[in-house]
Amino acid sequence: MNPGECYACVCVKEFPAQALLRLRPNLCDRACVVMEGEPPLQQVCSLTRRARALGLACGMTKVEIETFSHITVLARAAIEEEAAKAVLLECAGGFSPRIEECSEEGIFLCAIDIAGTEKLFGPAEILASNLLARIRALGIMACIAISHNFHAAVATAKGLTARSPVQIIPEGEENDALASLPLAVLGLTEEHAETFSLWGIRSLGMLADLPEKELIARMGQAGKHLRQLARGERTHLFQPVELKFALRECMELESPVEVLDALLFVANLMLEQLILRATAHVLALAAVTVTLMLEGGTSHARTIKPALPMNDQQVWLKLLHLDLEAHPPHAAIVAVTLEAEPARTSKVQLGLFSPQFPEPSRFDVTLARIRAIVGEENVGRAVLKDTHAADGFGMEPFQVPSMEVAEFSPATVRPALRRIRPFETIFVVLKAGRPGTFAFREQRYVVERAYGPWLSSGDWWNQTLWGCEQWDLVARTQSGAMLCCCLVRDVLQDQWQMVALYD
Repeated sequence: MNPGECYACVCVKEFPAQALLRLRPNLCDRACVVMEGEPPLQQVCSLTRRARALGLACGMTKVEIETFSHITVLARAAIEEEAAKAVLLECAGGFSPRIEECSEEGIFLCAIDIAGTEKLFGPAEILASNLLARIRALGIMACIAISHNFHAAVATAKGLTARSPVQIIPEGEENDALASLPLAVLGLTEEHAETFSLWGIRSLGMLADLPEKELIARMGQAGKHLRQLARGERTHLFQPVELKFALRECMELESPVEVLDALLFVANLMLEQLILRATAHVLALAAVTVTLMLEGGTSHARTIKPALPMNDQQVWLKLLHLDLEAHPPHAAIVAVTLEAEPARTSKVQLGLFSPQFPEPSRFDVTLARIRAIVGEENVGRAVLKDTHAADGFGMEPFQVPSMEVAEFSPATVRPALRRIRPFETIFVVLKAGRPGTFAFREQRYVVERAYGPWLSSGDWWNQTLWGCEQWDLVARTQSGAMLCCCLVRDVLQDQWQMVALYD
């Protein structure tokens, strides 16, 4: 053991079961078992405490499970275990960047190098308490052991129970702290376990008391290594893993889902976890992409990006509801994946005497509701297209400009042009080849001034090249009411239309 070393080991027992129940809080109070394998050779690989209290154990078959009543059976999901493992490593990374994963079958284990973190997180007791609270907030029950020896911390964490989930081993007392632990915490091979069973060795204290030379003579160097582990004297070369921060949650559904409300119930739990993880890094969600795996092997993906990053769970759920309601999947859903893009939280500078502006989240919800009514392609801001065709514009989503807008002096006052959609067909009487009178909306107008014609069309390769004749008119009724308008004549069909009015 090198001076200055200190490790905190996080142990999550029954990890396959806890990884599934993390996003299924409604099953936490039930007796649940996780089965793996191909039917009919399925066996229990993990179970909850309630199931173990009823007499169930790992290795039981499905036929044996069916003899018990009120047992919830879940299928093992590797994708959810990987997601839960990433969440735990990310949580541990909030206390130290040096983390080594040493998981075993059915158990998640990671050791955190906490040497020198006292000024940041306080004594070991406070750090362990805060780490345990952070892990429990993720919906996972864990045990934490802190020791100056790597292997002592790992073995102690594996031997802890839910009643006493934290243990701090003072420096130099590793041998006494490990003495009462069973040999199973060392991960013995079947040969070594059988040998120690024949010798009557059942605990680490009994193994530590064996004479070293005689043990090496019978078991070789493996016996020396096991004795050092039992005494807390075994050194270790720390091998940290590279952590990647990615806000991603996955969940496989027990049965295909077709009702949107059932999907939103699952998405709400996943959003809660994403927001919790982003808040721990002082970040907000800028965009959320939901990917739905459908029956038949297809997928349905939608991305929601509000005007500003936020961590309001109810607003995110409402935006997700409105988007999926407008763009529903075409088949039943078998799995859900939520990926979030993190960003810094938005800041608003308020004045002492200026009123508070409406919340941006309300604007996003209002836009989502409008899109559901009029269509997504009809909401946004108008953008001119590279064409001379009539109504040559499109719509694009609202975006906050990323760079400062250059200041400009106000332009002179100009008349506004209001387009009429759809164009209204009118009757025009020509006078010397120019519009003289016309009828519009049950009124007869006499043209006082006519400007034109301007030949226009759309794209130069179109068959109707220069097929439209445009006129700007100033006309009056008999009562003296003036009208400034724009008329277009379709030369090919000889049809007049009112296209715009000048204010």
